[in-house]
Amino acid sequence: MANAGLQLLGFILAFLGWIGAIVSTALPQWKIYSYAGDNIVTAQAIYEGLWMSCVSQSTGQIQCKVFDSLLNLPSTLQATRALMVIGILLGLIAIFVATMGMKCMKCLEDDEMQKMRMAVIGGVIFLIAGLAILVATAWYGNRIVQEFYDPMTPVNARYEFGQALFTGWAAASLCLLGGALLCCSCPRKTASYPTPRPYPKPTPSSGKDYV
Repeated sequence: MANAGLQLLGFILAFLGWIGAIVSTALPQWKIYSYAGDNIVTAQAIYEGLWMSCVSQSTGQIQCKVFDSLLNLPSTLQATRALMVIGILLGLIAIFVATMGMKCMKCLEDDEMQKMRMAVIGGVIFLIAGLAILVATAWYGNRIVQEFYDPMTPVNARYEFGQALFTGWAAASLCLLGGALLCCSCPRKTASYPTPRPYPKPTPSSGKDYV
């Protein structure tokens, strides 16, 4: 029963991480304009995401512009896009695979060992998805730090971490933790002993042997 609860907890955490990865990929607040230096414009907020850049006015009006050319984008942004999409697709596959291996489901009831293996395979795929999301967010965050501390970057062109980046880190952590819990339901190998050979039963002696 405890193993089933661990499975369910791991699946819920990994599923929440997958939802967080989708939200993080869609949000445009991956990096936010840093209000550092003498030229501070508080009337508007500038932020960029994986797909668009937006400007939010103090009046509440938001204007967004989708990135036009894919080939004209920085290599860091292209790699981050690819890794996030790969992580989301792997998470979707892991959900279907892990669902078949859950003890609370009716799938593969006849083969308990195969059912547990499916749960473990789903956990491994969740781990790979979490690593892809973690690499994408860490790479993008490292690029923000490098540009912020680069003396060649103008003060009015520096950015800081946005909410979507923190959401991506949380999503990666949940996917890794959930995948690890699913992998803990790996079936243990039971020691197999040879079947004992039956001893031949002695035949009852008849009274004709004694004369």
